[in-house]
Amino acid sequence: MSETATLERAPEEAALATPFLTALVRLLRAQDSYGAWEKKPDAQLLRDFIVSKEQRRQIPIMGDPDPDVLWRVELFYTAVGLAVEARAGLIASPMMKMSHEGFGRVLLTAGRLIVLNKYLRDVHRFGFESLAKLAEAGGRAVDEAAAMIAAHPDVARI
Repeated sequence: MSETATLERAPEEAALATPFLTALVRLLRAQDSYGAWEKKPDAQLLRDFIVSKEQRRQIPIMGDPDPDVLWRVELFYTAVGLAVEARAGLIASPMMKMSHEGFGRVLLTAGRLIVLNKYLRDVHRFGFESLAKLAEAGGRAVDEAAAMIAAHPDVARI
């Protein structure tokens, strides 16, 4: 293996070890009821979440999200909820409302507390440049939600 390939793998392996990507991979594997993805490596399962700059340029600015993209958005925020649950010990449930044009909102709640409130737009272009960027975005959302729970534990435990 060349030195460049080794350097490229190291950030990928570090990203795959994050609590968020671990939760996302668990969710994806749970969706595989027939075992078709059983032998696939984790990075290959997450491949659909990666959209390069070139691929993003080819996607029209206006467009309707297809069901696969909506499924990935839902999985992303469900994985955030699982990672929050692992960190804070409270169930964090996502609720997503999306228009057919790709605009919408995601709420993540714990008890009576809204721990994450995210407005989404251009969902048909949803994706990240690399596994590291995917892990970073998910980790940032988990950190934000966990901080909200820490700030208001009484409301989150109701």
